[in-house]
Amino acid sequence: MTTYPRPYSQSRSGSPYRGGGRSPVPPPLPVVPRRGAAGRRLLTVLFLGGLVASVLPWWLDTPAGSLTGGTAMTTAAGQITGLLAGYLLLVQVLMMSRLPVLERWAGGERIARWHRDVGATLLVAVLAHTALILVGYANLEGRSLLGQANVMLRDYQDMASAFAAAGLLVLVGLASVRAVRRVLPYELWHATHMAAYAVLLLGYAHQFSNGSQLFRPGPVRTGWIALYVLVITALLWGRVLAPTMFNLRHRLRVADVVAENRDTVSIYLTGRRLDRLEMLGGQFFRWRFLTRGCWWQSHPFSVSAAANDRWLRLTVKVVGQHTRDLRDLDLDTRVWAVGPSGTFTAAHRTRERALLIAGGSGITPLRAMLEELPPGAALIYRARTPDEVLLHEELDWLARARGVQVWYVIGSRHDPGPRQVMTPDGLRRLVPDVARRDVYLCGPPGLIEQCRGMLRRAGVPRRQIHLATFEL
Repeated sequence: MTTYPRPYSQSRSGSPYRGGGRSPVPPPLPVVPRRGAAGRRLLTVLFLGGLVASVLPWWLDTPAGSLTGGTAMTTAAGQITGLLAGYLLLVQVLMMSRLPVLERWAGGERIARWHRDVGATLLVAVLAHTALILVGYANLEGRSLLGQANVMLRDYQDMASAFAAAGLLVLVGLASVRAVRRVLPYELWHATHMAAYAVLLLGYAHQFSNGSQLFRPGPVRTGWIALYVLVITALLWGRVLAPTMFNLRHRLRVADVVAENRDTVSIYLTGRRLDRLEMLGGQFFRWRFLTRGCWWQSHPFSVSAAANDRWLRLTVKVVGQHTRDLRDLDLDTRVWAVGPSGTFTAAHRTRERALLIAGGSGITPLRAMLEELPPGAALIYRARTPDEVLLHEELDWLARARGVQVWYVIGSRHDPGPRQVMTPDGLRRLVPDVARRDVYLCGPPGLIEQCRGMLRRAGVPRRQIHLATFEL
């Protein structure tokens, strides 16, 4: 039976993983080299170039001096916002495609931020397009807004589907509001977010049957159709073909389920060709366990140990029914994984030294990352009780093997110890050169927000603060 590098827990199958003597621990991995920002810059240039190209046909098609009067200006603004909305929708779907090249160049965390910002702009553009076109056409025809909306729904081709697309987009936007997102179950939020695909389908015909620049055959119409084909191809590759090839190549299965404490388990996976798995510590997969009650859900979890040729491990905190079911997984259960994803890794650091701050189960990606960071990293591990400290034997081993400074900050936020440490002055006492380090944060939202403010007051630039994000 395979032994795992964890000394003191019991496996679900009853064998004493980490019982008795210390299990063999893999030797420290070589330091992961840093990756440059060339890919991100290229994506930014392509995005801005596409943004200009999307409105260029309107500019070339509009004679000088034709925009006279309020109605003409309103209608023109509606046409421009429509073109921008169509382009931004394609960008949104492309960012949701999980295309491997996008993951390598920008990473899941940065794409998630772009997706959020572009999504807000897209919603504004769609609402502005709808309102401006209604007002412009109503003024032109001398109708009320409701009367004009009724005429457009009745007489304009594909307009009903366009209104439906706008309504779905508003629903997606509301579900993405942070306060709403926090109270929605992950499955419901994810299903609502997938409505963006329906928005793409429902809005497609309207653009080509009613768009002033797109309804006529020619290079502009052909270019937009080619853009749609490109995005849909990327979506099929990233969401279907690439994951299928990955899972056929590695054929992951559950090897064991090990209890870390009362509400946290580590799931060990074995498979084929794990030595060829291109994965960095800190990255995550979207895991689907093909067993009753779990097969229909896919959840993102970080790996909690760096890549090796024998097994993968994810460490999961029980927070709902799905994660509760994972404690009872049968051995040899097939696993469907999509990834790896994310730039929350040692390869994306901007400095040679790093500070890692974890809260509770947020230690899992950081523990994996510690194997690949240069020596001299520092770790602050925040937990309310000693029982909530996970993987401490491995962290102590990494402290010795890689020269990592580790501080366990135990207690409530009102206790004297945490109150002194979790301040700019307390942080500088522990890590005097904190402003010259990359800082990786992973833990509960409250801790993350507290630490971000503390780090900024301690002089850490924003570009050196890295957050783990598991959306898209």
